[in-house]
Amino acid sequence: MLAKDFLTVAVFLVVGIAFVVITLALSSLFRPHKPVGQKLDTYECGEVPFGPAWLQFRVGYYIYALIFLIFDVEAVFIFPWAAGLLGFSKTRALALLGLVDMVIFVGVLAVGLIYAWKKGVLEWR
Repeated sequence: MLAKDFLTVAVFLVVGIAFVVITLALSSLFRPHKPVGQKLDTYECGEVPFGPAWLQFRVGYYIYALIFLIFDVEAVFIFPWAAGLLGFSKTRALALLGLVDMVIFVGVLAVGLIYAWKKGVLEWR
């Protein structure tokens, strides 16, 4: 029965890869391809672009974005945990396991936040 399970996964993998390759090949055959100067410009919401398209941003912007993303994902994980602790889980053991997992998860995030704070990453200069 183990070989049968792997055969099912292999068939899905081959079908998935074939679908992507065939779709990309057909789209490259049937799409119009007429590059002109205006199509190759950077799109700026209808405004005429000026200056180079490649600008360097300070790394602080990316750090804030990553920290926001981390805590946003944390909020997504806290909702099912809270629902489990409110009595929606079938057993107390499952609720306790959810509590322990969430304490570990929030602890790891808190250590990361404290580390970033101590390094001065969160200071806006």
